[in-house]
Amino acid sequence: MNSPDPVAPPLRRRGERMRRAVLAAAVDLLSSQGLAGVTVGAVARAAGVHETSVYRRWGTRENLILDALTTELDTALPVPDTGRVRDDLLAFFSALARLLATPQGRALLRLSVEDDDTLADRRGPYWRERLDRAVVMVRRGAERGELAADTDPGLLIEAVSGPLFVRVLLSGAPLDDVLVRGLVDLALDGARPR
Repeated sequence: MNSPDPVAPPLRRRGERMRRAVLAAAVDLLSSQGLAGVTVGAVARAAGVHETSVYRRWGTRENLILDALTTELDTALPVPDTGRVRDDLLAFFSALARLLATPQGRALLRLSVEDDDTLADRRGPYWRERLDRAVVMVRRGAERGELAADTDPGLLIEAVSGPLFVRVLLSGAPLDDVLVRGLVDLALDGARPR
């Protein structure tokens, strides 16, 4: 009778190394298996850490998933400050389009809007935080006089990001720089000072 393969003991990772390993494992599992495949045990095994370390740091599976999604998106989408609102928006939305064009980016977007009761009450704050990061670019443009003072920063960001999300979630149409430029210019034309 063959004995089962021995399970390797978890690595002794602590601090930021442990956090990075766990978040990377969570994103990989989210991308490949969806929400159902992301358990604290599965993430701990994939990261090579003790399950208790994950619970100690994040407390719940939901906290872990939200931290993984937040960290992945915020790292992939830095908010540029080029001195021109159009250049900032082009850089930001080009990075978003590149992320959404990857299997991982598509999976993360689907997960962030997926109907799942465990994340339902936290989805609103998650998306508001992402929007708040991006509106800074529009506010700076209005302060510099590039945009009308009464420009709604959130609406302008949504006007560009919405079509990108729709393409990924519904149509599967390609995302490219021509599309991003067209969306940014269309949104900015409506926000320019008269």
